[in-house]
Amino acid sequence: MPYPDRHAYPDRHAYPDRRAYPDRHAYPGRFYPVVDSVAWVARLALLGVGTIQLRAKNLSESDAVRTVIDALEVIKGTPARLVVNDYWRAAVIAGAQHLHLGQEDLADADLKAIRAAGLSLGISTHDDDELATALHASPDYVALGPIFPTTLKSMRFAPQGVAKITEWKKRVGDIPLVAIGGIKLEQAREIYAAGADSIAVVSDITQNDDPDGRVRAWLALNAEVA
Repeated sequence: MPYPDRHAYPDRHAYPDRRAYPDRHAYPGRFYPVVDSVAWVARLALLGVGTIQLRAKNLSESDAVRTVIDALEVIKGTPARLVVNDYWRAAVIAGAQHLHLGQEDLADADLKAIRAAGLSLGISTHDDDELATALHASPDYVALGPIFPTTLKSMRFAPQGVAKITEWKKRVGDIPLVAIGGIKLEQAREIYAAGADSIAVVSDITQNDDPDGRVRAWLALNAEVA
C-alpha cells in the first residue's frame, strides 16, 4: 500500500496550545490514545498529547520499520512519546523508546533484546493469569481491559468493570495501571478515582465527529485533575 509522505502533515504552529498541559511529561500520559496510522500520530502529537500508541496491524517487518521511523519523525518537536504496539523488532531497529505488547506477542518477544535496546515495556492483561505473566516481565506499566463493553474486534474478553481497577491497582502497587476498553470522556473521573493512572482511548477519539475537540477536552480534564 502507498506510504504517506511524512512532510504532508499540518503545520506544527497550528496548535499553539500544545504545551499547555501539565502532564505532558508523564509516562504513560494520563490520556493515552491508541491509533492505527502515522497520520493519526501526527495529528495527536500536534494537539499536545503526551503518550500515543501506534497500533497498526498486519504489517510486514519492513513496512513496520518504515512506519515506526515515520511516526518518530512526525512527533519531533512535540511533547509526544510514541509507543510501538507489537512490532518489537521494528521498534529496536527504528530507535523507538517505548513498546507495548499483548500476551501473545510477549510470549514470542526477546525481552533481553528489548531491554538491551533501552525500550520501556507496557503489557496488556485481561485476567489474573495474564497479570502474573506480565508482572514476571517487570513491566513499566500494566494495561487492564476491557473495562466496559466494546465493539472492537481486538477486545475478545469480557468487561472487567470499574471495581477491578481498584483491585488491580492494589496488586501492582507503584507500577502505573492503564485502563482500556470502551471508556468515554464522561467516565474518566470515575476511572481515575478507582485507581487508574492512565486511560487508553480508542473509539472515543477516532470515531468522534470532532476528534480534535475531543482530544482537547481530554487534555483539559487531565490538566484539571492533575
